[in-house]
Amino acid sequence: MDRSYMRGFVPYALAAALVGIAGGFSSVLGPAFVRDLGLDYGNTTWTALATAISAAACAPVLGRLADALGRGATLLGGLLVFTLGNALCALAPNLPVMLLARFVVGLGTAAIAPVVLSYIVTRFPQDRLASGFALYMLISSSAVIFGPTLGGLLVESHGWRGLMWVCTAISGLVLVLCLIARPESQRGRLGAFDGLGAALVPVFFGLALCVPSFGQSFGWRSGPFLTVLCLGALALVVLILAEGRAESPILRGSFMGRKAFILPVLALFLTQGLLQANMTNTMVFVSYTQPDNTLISGYAVSILYLGMALGSVLLGPLADRWEPRWVLTGSLALTALGCGLMLLFTAQAGLPLLAGSLGLLGFGLGGNGAIFMKVVLSGLPPQAAGAGTGTYGLFRDLAAPFGVAVFVPMFTGAVTDTMAAGVLPAQAAVASIHTLAMAELLSIAAGIAITQALPKIHKAS
Repeated sequence: MDRSYMRGFVPYALAAALVGIAGGFSSVLGPAFVRDLGLDYGNTTWTALATAISAAACAPVLGRLADALGRGATLLGGLLVFTLGNALCALAPNLPVMLLARFVVGLGTAAIAPVVLSYIVTRFPQDRLASGFALYMLISSSAVIFGPTLGGLLVESHGWRGLMWVCTAISGLVLVLCLIARPESQRGRLGAFDGLGAALVPVFFGLALCVPSFGQSFGWRSGPFLTVLCLGALALVVLILAEGRAESPILRGSFMGRKAFILPVLALFLTQGLLQANMTNTMVFVSYTQPDNTLISGYAVSILYLGMALGSVLLGPLADRWEPRWVLTGSLALTALGCGLMLLFTAQAGLPLLAGSLGLLGFGLGGNGAIFMKVVLSGLPPQAAGAGTGTYGLFRDLAAPFGVAVFVPMFTGAVTDTMAAGVLPAQAAVASIHTLAMAELLSIAAGIAITQALPKIHKAS
């Protein structure tokens, strides 16, 4: 069997690993940065949001440019921007500059991620696509497992600026290695580029990403939240009108209007957001029930990412052999089991139970990620691979803040309301986590029902 596609994947794999490593490191950047500058802890939300806006909202635009300029050139350009963004983070004297720096890092990510996935779509054999996506997720999630721990050690020994200089050095090294490897690059044609759409897509989806953060930070009836909500609605109307008239729109209706796109995105919003939400809720739960044992939640979160890495490599490739909707049903059942274990949580819940719940959740969702990509991106034309993978990546990345916006307030709000009725904090947290588990199980059941309507991938099945 010709394995040249694996040799060609090396620079793309290095870039994917870099994004995962730097992402893991930077998870401890926000708290260290605001503490050093004497800022309110809530500002960590904005440093994370600055990266998310550019990384997600700009992905379809940069994916479209990659189709025209070539994957190799876009990969190298993205790595250069990523490196410069990390250097700017290390030099940031204040919050505005740090927000700009994190936005630049996100731009680099938005250029890198679509070309990595488009390489898999166009160069891996069709019967190995799920394996390719699983490999990509394994590389990405494995890097995140160790990133926060190593990042924390670097912050303790060299400060957050030292941490970001390490990220800059690693980014520069990967850029040099990719230059030496000379990633293949097949140029397309830019054609009638949708400039207006390229401007409006980041504006609308950037506002969409701001909605949950503004709601949680300022309140769901506050002026800032309502302003962002109204601007987002206006931007959506203008975007729809502009894309409908564009000769070559950034967001292609022929790609997004298929069942193979709509149904996975709906399932992602119902289920994949549980990953980030349950990670946050477990930390809050432990802080209420075992305030002197906070390390236990950190260990459990590490196991969540370990489970995600194992799920991607063990469950994801099964979609190359069996019909994806049945593999997805199995992986979602494991996710349900992880959420079901939350019904057993008590005020004295130990590491085995907490880690078992998050580990099963990560295992199931890790498999889901690769399988959904198999369903959505199978048969994508090579000339539209960058735009298609960027568009899907955008909606996939929206699932996490959606889950956090729904399930985190559901838990914390229930705790507050129960405590207001005179219940002790630990008892309130236990009752609320049980209610949350039931709501999540209903979401997963809806996700399973949606996956059963997915179109067939294997004609012989």
